[in-house]
Amino acid sequence: MTQASKKSSQQAAKKMLRALNGETLESPPVWLMRQAGRYLPEYRELRRKAAGFLDLCYTPDYAVEVTLQPIRRFGFDAAILFSDILVVPHALGQKVWFEEGAGPRLDALQEPGDLARLSRAGLHDTLAPVYETLRRLSRELPPETTLIGFAGAPWTVASYMLEGGSSKDFAAGKRWAYGDPAAMQRLIDLLVDATGDYLVAQIDAGAEAVQIFDSWAGVWPEAHLRRWCLAPAKALVARVKAERPGVPVIVFPRGAGLLYEVYADECGADALGLDTTVPLGWARQALQPKVCLQGNLDPLLLVAGGTSLREGVEEILRFLAGGPFVFNLGHGIVPQTPPEHVAEMLAQIRAWRG
Repeated sequence: MTQASKKSSQQAAKKMLRALNGETLESPPVWLMRQAGRYLPEYRELRRKAAGFLDLCYTPDYAVEVTLQPIRRFGFDAAILFSDILVVPHALGQKVWFEEGAGPRLDALQEPGDLARLSRAGLHDTLAPVYETLRRLSRELPPETTLIGFAGAPWTVASYMLEGGSSKDFAAGKRWAYGDPAAMQRLIDLLVDATGDYLVAQIDAGAEAVQIFDSWAGVWPEAHLRRWCLAPAKALVARVKAERPGVPVIVFPRGAGLLYEVYADECGADALGLDTTVPLGWARQALQPKVCLQGNLDPLLLVAGGTSLREGVEEILRFLAGGPFVFNLGHGIVPQTPPEHVAEMLAQIRAWRG
């Protein structure tokens, strides 16, 4: 057997890829958003060695180790690259830094003329360490584990670029979109191109599937969600499908509500990540016949543990495990999560038999 055919055979057997390709499995695959992170003591120990968060992302020795930590501990069906969505604006030339206890900070774009500061010219040079991390992970992960690459969706990334960090009201982003939609479109178009470049390069470095995180999709009225979130997601999925056919794409439009159905019909993704608010019965009826679903346990149930956690897991499995499905959270795992609760959740999912 050639190396190429051997790799193809291994991929065909991976639970995660089978689900993303539309197969219903007796026991669904499982991974968690932010599964590598502050809830793990081994992560906290390694984090202290890095000069800063970006150093953690851009140092392959660190990023590989952090990505592997939850795989060693729990044996998830997929490993997601350890990085951050803000490496893209950083690679475009925007100043990005992380303040301990305060999160990401950026030198915010103030006016349309500031777009001239951004360029794709050095994108791959800046992101070369991320690609090296993926190459090493593709060699070091267990053969049954799927390697997921990711990027932030253009609107979510743009919101940080315009606000200078996280936001509660997204006033700067909405001011651009409502007041100067042509300038906002130039920024979104730049991010579609740069993010497409980045996702394709991640696949070339070893990612077997990619996820697009639109964490702030839900802040828009319908018409603007369609323009600033759905249309860019559709463009990115089309780019990946055209240039790297056969690689599954997951889109996570958090807060999209009933417009999840529009995503299922129009964006072309292989899977949709469901946030915690999506009703399970509706998702089974309106979405699952069209697309693999991923989600959507409340991260705080993992903190609570006990009967509440067991009942939450049981309900999701009962509604969604009868079709193409990947078990996950409705958003990222939170730092106060006891690792033993993750282990209990995994044991329950793996014992499930439809």
